[in-house]
Amino acid sequence: MTPRRHGARRLASPTRALERGVLASCVVLWACATLGRLSFTEPDVTLQEIDVTGIGLTGGTFDLVFDVWNPNDYRLRSTRLEVGVDLEGTHFGDALLDRPLDLSPTNHSRVVVPVRFAWAGLGAGAKALLTRQALGYAVTGRVFLDTPLGTKTVGLTGKGNVPLMKLLK
Repeated sequence: MTPRRHGARRLASPTRALERGVLASCVVLWACATLGRLSFTEPDVTLQEIDVTGIGLTGGTFDLVFDVWNPNDYRLRSTRLEVGVDLEGTHFGDALLDRPLDLSPTNHSRVVVPVRFAWAGLGAGAKALLTRQALGYAVTGRVFLDTPLGTKTVGLTGKGNVPLMKLLK
């Protein structure tokens, strides 16, 4: 028998190579089966309220407060949210939220989106809208999400009536 030199590699036996191949195949099949069971369901996004945060001579600010339901069994991470809002048929503003949001699995999350607006171009009755108890709204936009299944873009649309939380409560 020839002594092994230092640093020489020992050849794997055919049995050991077969075991490694079977193990690697099992790991790949398990990963594929796990990913195969994952499916993506779009989150449900509902506008809950509009909080007026400031009113001035040239315009103002308000927060759109959304309830986001993630029906998936895994966490979603939003990378960007773009939304436009119309109040009583008048386009009031557009907002961009580009900070990350974590949406817990099978859970509701409260998402606040700040909006700036200018009185110019809104029409004569726009200021009077902000004195009412509730407003008819329409929102359109997109949410960009990172998921275990890749990046997804979800359209955001909705209309209805929403309570207006007044600046002076």
